Amino acid sequence: MVETPRAAPPGRACPAHDLGIVDGLVQLSAIVQAVLSRVTAGADLSVQQGRLLSILRDREPSMAQLARLLDLDKSSTTGLVDRATQRGPVRRFADPEDGRSFRVVLTDDGRRLTEVLGNEVAREVAALTDGLSDTNRHRLSLLAGRVIADAAVARGIGLSA
Repeated sequence: MVETPRAAPPGRACPAHDLGIVDGLVQLSAIVQAVLSRVTAGADLSVQQGRLLSILRDREPSMAQLARLLDLDKSSTTGLVDRATQRGPVRRFADPEDGRSFRVVLTDDGRRLTEVLGNEVAREVAALTDGLSDTNRHRLSLLAGRVIADAAVARGIGLSA
């Protein structure tokens, strides 16, 4: 069971304590997901649409690659891209390497929206780590990057653009 730490008095930080790796990561994930949900909802987007835009910031994946990156089946990915295409932030084009496939890319409007959303997420996530020293923020970043890279390799997903 996930234990929720007691709230500190206003203006005072809770003392840090070890939740264990599972509870710590699950609770941290919930906090970050809440940030993503708030920011995307403010732009009238779902978290999944926000993830789509985020992935497209630095790559032009095929539909199959996009499905793997989003961990969605083909029909769900197609529906997500269809809705985003109709709304305007993304477009798809025939894959020059495979005429049977499409690639997905941000439009200029999508790039601007992604920048705005990214800046807001960055501000809110940075605020979450205000109580950490620069060294610990850097350490957390490195550890998170390692977990993400190992998980991507295990799933056969390339993280480079």
